[in-house]
Amino acid sequence: MKTISLIGSTGSIGTQVCAVVRRHPDNFKIESIVANASAEAFLAQVREFKPKFAALVNEEAGKKIASQIPSCTRFGYGEAAAREAIAYGDTAFIAATGFAGLQYSLEAIRLKKDIALANKETLVCGGELVMRESKGAGIDLMPVDSEHSALWQALSFRKDAPFRRLIITASGGPFYGYTKERLEKVTPASALKHPTWNMGAKITIDSATLLNKGFEVIEAKWLYDCPLEKIDTVVQRESIVHSLVEFDDCSILAQMSYPTMELPIQLALTYPNRLDCALKPLDFNTLGTLRFLPLIRKDFPCYDLALTALEEGDNYPCALNGAGEVAVHAFLQGRLPFLGIAETIESALAKTERTKADTYEALKETDARARALAREYING
Repeated sequence: MKTISLIGSTGSIGTQVCAVVRRHPDNFKIESIVANASAEAFLAQVREFKPKFAALVNEEAGKKIASQIPSCTRFGYGEAAAREAIAYGDTAFIAATGFAGLQYSLEAIRLKKDIALANKETLVCGGELVMRESKGAGIDLMPVDSEHSALWQALSFRKDAPFRRLIITASGGPFYGYTKERLEKVTPASALKHPTWNMGAKITIDSATLLNKGFEVIEAKWLYDCPLEKIDTVVQRESIVHSLVEFDDCSILAQMSYPTMELPIQLALTYPNRLDCALKPLDFNTLGTLRFLPLIRKDFPCYDLALTALEEGDNYPCALNGAGEVAVHAFLQGRLPFLGIAETIESALAKTERTKADTYEALKETDARARALAREYING
């Protein structure tokens, strides 16, 4: 049985991890569980899975439910308690969102825990640091993103396998093909209507701007020690082909399925074995046409900014993420137009001071500075 510390249990990914554990109770057990502030949903999970330890990051929310935690579960609240949860289980499932996920990943590495990584910011912000430390600790890092899971599968679950090219697919989001005039009229409600995936609000907006695809290129660079010129992106509107790998003989392997995150979530916990995922098999008789369309870098400002940050290196990807988090939050609150997301990120990157990205403290300073710059631009 694989035992899990689940960090970010009440979000979109975390609830699907719970569904996987619920489906295979003889294979998985949640030993510790962490959420931010969704107290009622968190309390229901604690009562169902009865972990050894549970923590809420938000202290006020934690105090309100402390008396309702089952006696079989130790309970704490605050950031220190959340980090303590990593000590439980043999695999840390990092499903927390945002820059905060980086500290949980680094704590798991310090404790020599294998990591199922669903937090993009871990590698976007701290790729150099995380890969160096994880190799030194000798841990296994399993990608949970559907695109990176697809690449991992095509490479026979090896991150050191030879290849000629990685091809990351994108749905294109709800606004692929829109003119600038139409994008100026985009609302948060329309941006949250993803055509093929059901995800959390932040990642849904990042998918609409294609910033998310830029993040995945950055992740691929670190996961597979791959230069940018060997990573391509292509729009696959149906979200059936999740990514592809081209080899030296020009053959290409693709991973395909109907869109669901439960498959890569479960596979990160079971590989190289595969268990039933309650997923509908692909029916090629009714599937219809699979479209592959170009993803032109300059047509998508957020995607372009992500690749530019990767080319700049050092702390620029971290600044990209910090500014992006603030900009997306402002857009969802109606304080920033859709096209203002890219403008905010561009402004913050232009004012970012280059520093090395080889310590958590340096990255934390960059993140704070980028957020301040983004808020300054939005308020100004």
